[in-house]
Amino acid sequence: MDIIPLVLCSVLFILFLNASVSHFRRRKLPPGPIGLPIFGNLFQVGPKPHVSFARLAKKYGPIMSLRLGSVTSVVVSSPEIAREILQKHDDVFCERAIPDAAKGQANFHISMVWLPAGNRWRMLRQAMHNHLAHKHKLDSLVDLRHKAARELVEHVKEVSQRRCGENGEMSAVAIGNLAFSTALNQMSNVCFSQNVAEYESNEILGFMKAVKTIMHVGGKFNISDLFPWLKTMDPQGIRRKTKKAYDWLEARVDIFLNQRMDQIRNSNLSFNSTHDHDDLLHSFMDCGLKDPDFNTQQLKVLLIELMVAGSDSTSITAEWVMAKLLLNPDIMKKLRQEISEIVGTKGKIEEIDVLNLPYLQAVIKETMRLRFAVPFLMPHKSNEEVEVNGYVIPRNTQIFINAWAIARDPSYWEVPEKFIPERFLNSTVDFKGQHFGFIPFGAGRRICPGMPVAHRMVSLIVASLVYHFDWKLPKGTTIDSLDMDDLFGITLPKATPLLAIPTFLN
Repeated sequence: MDIIPLVLCSVLFILFLNASVSHFRRRKLPPGPIGLPIFGNLFQVGPKPHVSFARLAKKYGPIMSLRLGSVTSVVVSSPEIAREILQKHDDVFCERAIPDAAKGQANFHISMVWLPAGNRWRMLRQAMHNHLAHKHKLDSLVDLRHKAARELVEHVKEVSQRRCGENGEMSAVAIGNLAFSTALNQMSNVCFSQNVAEYESNEILGFMKAVKTIMHVGGKFNISDLFPWLKTMDPQGIRRKTKKAYDWLEARVDIFLNQRMDQIRNSNLSFNSTHDHDDLLHSFMDCGLKDPDFNTQQLKVLLIELMVAGSDSTSITAEWVMAKLLLNPDIMKKLRQEISEIVGTKGKIEEIDVLNLPYLQAVIKETMRLRFAVPFLMPHKSNEEVEVNGYVIPRNTQIFINAWAIARDPSYWEVPEKFIPERFLNSTVDFKGQHFGFIPFGAGRRICPGMPVAHRMVSLIVASLVYHFDWKLPKGTTIDSLDMDDLFGITLPKATPLLAIPTFLN
């Protein structure tokens, strides 16, 4: 009987020790605002978390902790701390915090975006590098991207000749929709050697609705993520919405996949003997012959990821570029002159030329700096406890890299709120993950694998729109009244679509 008090004392001591350690660890977390019971700092975050986090960082520092519901997160808002997270401790922070919205996708667990950085993830990254991002492969698929750009010019040219209304005024176009359709067809040509659909078609609108749903609702603060015990209920219906969108996209990818399989069967040849296509579908099917993990489901998940990311972020960036140019006619004029000089007697724009236009690239970089397509990048998570900048970050902590705020840091950028493309002329600062004040594609091992193709797509779209057309705002819209607000989600599109009237020049 004497052993019972000893056991009770031992249990109490262990509980006290655990509580003391937990308290110490909480004290060693980065500083942050005091939160409310249950809700934490949730009510200190407005409808634009990237802005709210930037405001809080001014008070609590470049690395701070927030409790959002029952989940503790760390927010990074300086280039120096971003470098520690994404470079120095890249092996610790290379995991993903998977939001419940992502689980609306069938087989999300084999998505390259959400996979842990293990063997399967490395296999997919290697496939992406070899068959999409490698310079040789990019160059071999250039004609497919040129085809989509030519179709863009022809469509806008036809629109520019329309008249509407009683006064026969010229028609305005939604530049974001144009850019989305072009980026989608560029991506579908790279993936399947064919367009998804024609401009303004129901099929294009279906793709746009599905992609925008995934990117918008997927970026919302989801009660299921903040209070994990509610996940089975999906109280906001976010997972149900993303599931509907992902299912729609998978059905379309199935069509392309079945078409290719029919072509192989009808040719009476083995897959290895067919060389009519040099697109990603062909390359990925070839990967499947060599690696059993690269099965049909893996192939479909990867193609859907490419279609979603390639069309959304590319079109968002292109729309913001055009908005900035309409606000700055002198910059638009200077850019058109640069493009005209390089086009010269060719009479056509080629991708290899626009990639080497310094002012065009400066305009695109400056737009990406001010208008980050993905303000927090994709969510990182610590796979073990680690010390960063003197603070302890526990295992399984979600990390927000506020790349939007970092790109507006006045200690890193001169007059950061102003649109000055010239800041990138004669500058070594690039977006390839080495300059942590400017990381629109991320950095470290989780840097966006589609960066090279996205860069080429944006450059070609913008150059085509600027060189071939003059643009003006619709009647009743002025530079001062143009809405430049953004809409928060995984990505940051314009809240109000950009409308402009094209006049064909060349």
